[in-house]
Amino acid sequence: MASIGGDNFPYFTNNELELREIGRRPTLGELLKRVEDAQSPDHSVVDVSYGCRYLAEAPLLYPFKLSFRNLSYSVKVRGRGGGSSLPENLAAEESGGRVKLLLNDISGEAREGEIMAVLGASGSGKSTLIDALADRIAKEFRLPRSLSKSKKKARVQALINQLGLTTAANTVIGDEGHRGVSGGERRRVSIGIDIIHDPILLFLDEPTSGLDSTSAFMVVKVLQRIAQSGSIVIMSIHQPSYRILSLLDRLIFLSHGQTVYSGSPTDLPNFLAEFGHPIPGNENRTEFALDLVRDLEETVGGTKSMVEHNKSWQRKNNVHLEDYEIHRDFSRRFHLCLKDAISASISRGKLVSGAPIDSSRSSSFSKFSNPLWVEILVIAKRSIMNSRRMPELFGIRLGAVLITGIILATMFWHLDNSPKGIQERLGFFAFAMSTTFYTCAEAIPVFLQERYIFMRETAYNAYRRSSYVLAHSLLSIPSLIILSITFAGTTYFAVNLAGGFSGFVFFFFAILSAFWAGSSFVTFLSGVVSHVMLGYTVVVAILAYFLLFSGFFLSRDRMPPYWIWFHYMSLVKYPYEAVLQNEFEAKSGCFIRGVQMFDNTPLAVVPSAMKVELLKSMGKTLGLNITGSTCVTTGSDVLRQQGITDLSKWNCIWISVAWGFLFRILFYFALLFGSKNKRK
Repeated sequence: MASIGGDNFPYFTNNELELREIGRRPTLGELLKRVEDAQSPDHSVVDVSYGCRYLAEAPLLYPFKLSFRNLSYSVKVRGRGGGSSLPENLAAEESGGRVKLLLNDISGEAREGEIMAVLGASGSGKSTLIDALADRIAKEFRLPRSLSKSKKKARVQALINQLGLTTAANTVIGDEGHRGVSGGERRRVSIGIDIIHDPILLFLDEPTSGLDSTSAFMVVKVLQRIAQSGSIVIMSIHQPSYRILSLLDRLIFLSHGQTVYSGSPTDLPNFLAEFGHPIPGNENRTEFALDLVRDLEETVGGTKSMVEHNKSWQRKNNVHLEDYEIHRDFSRRFHLCLKDAISASISRGKLVSGAPIDSSRSSSFSKFSNPLWVEILVIAKRSIMNSRRMPELFGIRLGAVLITGIILATMFWHLDNSPKGIQERLGFFAFAMSTTFYTCAEAIPVFLQERYIFMRETAYNAYRRSSYVLAHSLLSIPSLIILSITFAGTTYFAVNLAGGFSGFVFFFFAILSAFWAGSSFVTFLSGVVSHVMLGYTVVVAILAYFLLFSGFFLSRDRMPPYWIWFHYMSLVKYPYEAVLQNEFEAKSGCFIRGVQMFDNTPLAVVPSAMKVELLKSMGKTLGLNITGSTCVTTGSDVLRQQGITDLSKWNCIWISVAWGFLFRILFYFALLFGSKNKRK
């Protein structure tokens, strides 16, 4: 753990966070000796530099103690003017601005082998205190790459046994649509993810929330075993039952960010009795205390009297005096900073690291335990596994593309080269290109479903955000290729498009570039928008605008100058222009001949002989020889009429691909700045 002060929490004041050794219990590493990971010769002590001085060679026979003193946390409040509606102890003026104290002079300690619980009503500051102590985005050790795969599997199996998850080991976690494991088992899995690396400190924010009494008790029982294996466990809990209370070693009651009681559960009755509110014999002591705090919060003076009573109680009973006397000399000699505590813990098998020792200098541990390519492989493997478990997700998308292709193939079956055929080709290409973008909308819920998992994992540096982006980008390419081949193969030959096999290959690449750009765009939006329905609304609206400004409904030359910028931002424009050029440049023949000029006019019903005479008259007037078979419109003419003259077809493809890369980069920055699991 790092100090709470500094840049990460700029409003923490007068705080002191220390980690010391005080008793001895077997560690999880020692319990897993059969795995032999803690004693493996290729593991080494990692040197954690936090800018502190190593004071002495501390004995390894004392467990750790986490102490925090006078911890305060405040945030700036964006007021709307008028008087403050905040309680007196929570509002203050700072440099002309209002500040809200979320934590006010909190002190306490948690010991290895014990569970410290933070209690209080909603809004009392429980989660804020947990976040403060955890530094929210603190570095955490991961299983080293040097550890063999068999040893890692053995360690996982040992942890499954410890968490009581043997019967659920091969069960999918599940979600809203899949039953999966029970709520209590899911909570234990979540805990297991964080303790697989055998941390010194374990912070949990209401791990029993939403569980029935039996499941909640089992979760806390697991936490007790974890603590007894050599960890310090700090958790917030809303209202513990009597059985859960028997598992807790230390309590901190909060009210509006202030401590109203700190100490052992067994001392709570005496504390309340001296406060003038003894606990009735048939009452749950924590429920009675919480009810008392709520009643006091509704009075004029609030809990100020209870806060003061707690301070006098601490002074009167000298809660820490005995510990201080016993370990006074030890603390003077072996007061450890975090760096030294972790090094000592690693030495005795608590944590393992694959980082090599550089004896020539003191180096800090790597922020990430694996290189970029390993993270990409692991994330990709997990995504493939999830896709295999739910093949219907890709199956539905493939089915939608296939059905759309079949409908288009039958609707535009074997188009001819008449003037109507030209318009029908334009309509086919516009609908085909826009369809590829709309079918990409399924990517919206993919990240939104993983959002909280992603935030939790990256909060503790399990992997880089760039690894997540690269893994999902690379993993999307094979599926996009399959979709592109399916759509191109279904429509190209059925519609009788020009260009032969080479034209088909280019048509495939145009479809693929459209899928890539659309998928990247939707992925970026999923990183910005936090709600599925809002995401769908935004995607549908923006894609409609892209189609509107693509050049199909109105050519570029006919667009108002103040909207021309949107034309070049339209993702549909580039693949649409690419396939048009692929089609009309490949046609060496003629699209409109003499008598066909009248097909889309009121003169279409005039007999052919009269049309020929009209053409002769027009030719004489223009000084040209125009007959019924004279070519008047070629493929190049069609492209000029559509305003497609500024980019080649391959440049359109490359621009579409570039759009895709741009949106993937923007997705990375959206994750970097918009998906942080840290209190601000």
